[in-house]
Amino acid sequence: MGGSILGNRVLRKEDPKFLTEGGKYVDDLLDEPLLANALHVTYARSTVAHGKINSIDVSEASQMDGIVAIFTGADLDLQQVPSAFNPMATRTLLATDKVRYVGEPVVAIVSETRSQGEDALDAIIIDYDVLPALIDLEKAMASDLHLYEACGSNVVFDTMVLGLPDNTGEAYFADCEVVVKGRFMNQRVAPCPLEVRGAAASWGENGRLTQWLSTQHAQGAVAPIAAANGVEEALIHVKTPDVGGGFGAKIGAYPEELLLGPIAKRVGKPVRWRETRSESMVALGHGRAQLQYVTIGGNRSGKVTHYQLWAIQDSGAWVDMGTILAPFMTRPMSSGVYDIPNIECRTTSVVTNTTPIVAYRGAGRPEATAAIERAMDMFAAKIGMDPAEVRRINLIPKFLEPHTTVVGQTYDVGDYETSLNKALEVSDYAGWREKQKAARARGDVKQLGIGVSIYVEITGGVGNGEAAKVEILDNGHALIYTGTSPHGQGHATAWAMLASEQTGIPMEKIDLVWGDTDLVPVGTGTMGSRSLQQGGNAVFAVSAELVNKAKAVAARLLEANEADIVLDKDSAAFHVAGTPALTKTWSELAQAEKSVGGALSHSDVIGVTGATFPFGAHVAIVEVDTETGKVTHLRHFACDDAGRVLNPLLLEGQIHGGVAQGTAQALLEEVVYDTDGNPTTSNLMDYAFISAAELPSIDVIHMETPTPLNLLGAKGIGESGTIGSTPAVQSAVIDAVSHLGVDHIDMPTTPQRVWEAIVAAN
Repeated sequence: MGGSILGNRVLRKEDPKFLTEGGKYVDDLLDEPLLANALHVTYARSTVAHGKINSIDVSEASQMDGIVAIFTGADLDLQQVPSAFNPMATRTLLATDKVRYVGEPVVAIVSETRSQGEDALDAIIIDYDVLPALIDLEKAMASDLHLYEACGSNVVFDTMVLGLPDNTGEAYFADCEVVVKGRFMNQRVAPCPLEVRGAAASWGENGRLTQWLSTQHAQGAVAPIAAANGVEEALIHVKTPDVGGGFGAKIGAYPEELLLGPIAKRVGKPVRWRETRSESMVALGHGRAQLQYVTIGGNRSGKVTHYQLWAIQDSGAWVDMGTILAPFMTRPMSSGVYDIPNIECRTTSVVTNTTPIVAYRGAGRPEATAAIERAMDMFAAKIGMDPAEVRRINLIPKFLEPHTTVVGQTYDVGDYETSLNKALEVSDYAGWREKQKAARARGDVKQLGIGVSIYVEITGGVGNGEAAKVEILDNGHALIYTGTSPHGQGHATAWAMLASEQTGIPMEKIDLVWGDTDLVPVGTGTMGSRSLQQGGNAVFAVSAELVNKAKAVAARLLEANEADIVLDKDSAAFHVAGTPALTKTWSELAQAEKSVGGALSHSDVIGVTGATFPFGAHVAIVEVDTETGKVTHLRHFACDDAGRVLNPLLLEGQIHGGVAQGTAQALLEEVVYDTDGNPTTSNLMDYAFISAAELPSIDVIHMETPTPLNLLGAKGIGESGTIGSTPAVQSAVIDAVSHLGVDHIDMPTTPQRVWEAIVAAN
């Protein structure tokens, strides 16, 4: 009573539903009237990585039980769609002349049941003129065989066109006492959301298409769906039920989803589609896949003076968001937290015969951090200095005013050394070093490794603000309409906290509405750790304005001056200052507005002044069996500064999930293709998916440096744990065997790779 709810550990409102009755996902829409008697769509996908389509025979499949229709690209009269990022690259939503990766949709089967569609897959015969598969990035760059002939090359973007330097010259490092080079592979990974993609579509008698999507951005799907159906955007209604994870892979609308409207119109019935997990592993966009050439130079006292990074981005088989976004985020963050006077960063994007890359968790920022943190470790090893101390020497000093780096990126606020100090102290870094020294002296089979990383990332850079509306119902409850889209972050809890703080309405009386473009037509969705600092900021501001509106209504009812009306948040009632006995509740005010034909609500799009830059330091402790290469992650310490903390419980959940994802990339996860472009990790038996058994308890170290760029002082947290943990864990593994002569192991640091590195060093 009388205190702020903000900053307190508040249990998630969402959890009771998810833990008891469960969520309602696209595939659970069985009682939706608009989907009554819906047919099922199944896609026949390419089984070759690269080839020209000679013919498609669907005659046998079309005669099978329950098959309503089968469509090829020609049947649907599909037009070439240019890439938004390179218009010379075009494709059709169903491949018509050429396939470019295993898993690309070629034929759409419409059936009465899902199993009937799956049965028909084997009866469809597609004849290909198989072409060589381009899987290796550097070979694809040099190849005369082009995935998109009109592009004239498999290089579809290069920052050289922006006039940036070609960072290949040795002269750049002429003044350095020490120069170290590295070639790192930030490997391809699969997002693996809990819920695979699903969608459904139904045409109404009014000519409008209602489409359900498992998406992170309902409003962003309207335009591409309208274009795919050749109708105005006003005729598209997108609805998003619960979404079970996205990690950036569900931002955009995919061909399988865009085709449902045209198919539903052709068959005259609503249609559903849901991919299998195996389909998801090859057709849902992948992440990372960046080859990095790094050179770092400086003096023997530990000061780094020069750094070059050439990041070669695997775009996969389509010029998609991953082609541009990851490199665009890698370059500005290439300096990390370090005050390095000379930095050059070039990025090159290349198409290959693999699943397209999308904006996977962090998209470019984890890659930038991994590169410079690995480089710092190698530099420290070269000069024989402790890696934490080398980092300390090169940190940008604390700043609470904007700081612009050598590569031109302006950070809002930063206190990197304090985050490092906190992480080293809480983790007992010095103590672990002593234990490591003793284990090495004894010659133990199992050796300790300690990894340190310090990072800064950019968040809230997507969109310049967010839409919010708060409406008071007759019973005094509130509805929040938000342009963000939750898929595990806890928005129902966080937004209710913000509205409750302003209005005094208890959280249990506040509900959230999202992901319905009729109810929330304007919104930028959830991605890039933007939600709290833009969406939450909007809810906070709009709630405050609603209180001002309510004061005007209360003044009218109480026959008083508006300036004299106050809100008692403890009772959630308005009264004249000094006379608390006579009050008007939110319910009474809402009913009063309704009686005169109005509503007690306020909506607005609240702008923000720029991106924010969370930062932090991680320390990872691992144990490596030098006889088998097996890695055990013993402890993990994460100091992540996300500005003002709204709810520590939500913050810790995001950090825990991020550390799990980062550790998984460092130790286990990798999408692998054979030389013919066949994926060999297309299910969760072959793809190493991390579980709680492989993860330690995570020590979260709190630190708050508020940003001045929004009302809340908040920065993003959704990607931070991943960005900080990946290089820390990789560093720890290499550190554990560095005394044996190992100076680098590419991720994932699997037992085989670790063992091979030890053998090679000896």
